[in-house]
Amino acid sequence: MNKREFKNEVYGELARITKSMANPHRLEIIELLAQAEFSVEQIAEHTNLSIASASQHLQVLRLAQLVEINRQGNFIYYRLANKNVFKAWKALRDLGVERIATIEKLVRDFRKSKYDFETVTHNDLLRKLESGNVTLLDVRPESEYKTGHIAHALSIPIDQLSKRLNELPRGAEIVAYCRGPFCVFADDAVALLSKAGYKATRLEEGFPEWQLQELPVEVSLN
Repeated sequence: MNKREFKNEVYGELARITKSMANPHRLEIIELLAQAEFSVEQIAEHTNLSIASASQHLQVLRLAQLVEINRQGNFIYYRLANKNVFKAWKALRDLGVERIATIEKLVRDFRKSKYDFETVTHNDLLRKLESGNVTLLDVRPESEYKTGHIAHALSIPIDQLSKRLNELPRGAEIVAYCRGPFCVFADDAVALLSKAGYKATRLEEGFPEWQLQELPVEVSLN
């Protein structure tokens, strides 16, 4: 193999990975799998895809070795191959927000049209947690919370929040978080909490980004 053939092979393999991610549904699937393992049926439900379509997208990601399967008896669950897959996805997202003005405008305009509140960064949250006068609220589905969550976070899924407001202290600030900056569970939670008279805001990013920085996390086994 000469130098040109070598470069063509290497860059070709790298292009295969980027090509496998070059689809909006597959990008959403990667973000979802950064939370926990899911079956194809669960992925289809969360992404509003048909089971057949979700399965096809998963096969593309699997051929590129970005996802792998975990067999549990008669059930098959999909998961990210390793944390570098989410790192690559996050780098692409961050580059897009930084360099493509349309993305930032879409996020900003969406939030402005529906919500009116500030977000907090990871560093902001760490300082608030040190002060002790803050309640951290995970509003993702309970199954994702059990797989992993920010240490000391309380789990109230967004679809249960309106009925469980009495579980939250009135005096403390509430910081809600969900799957990431494009996830609106936390936005809906802050809107609901604010309307009910709570002081609330959302974490700018989500659990996967927190975990990626090796900040304190917990797993619920029961």
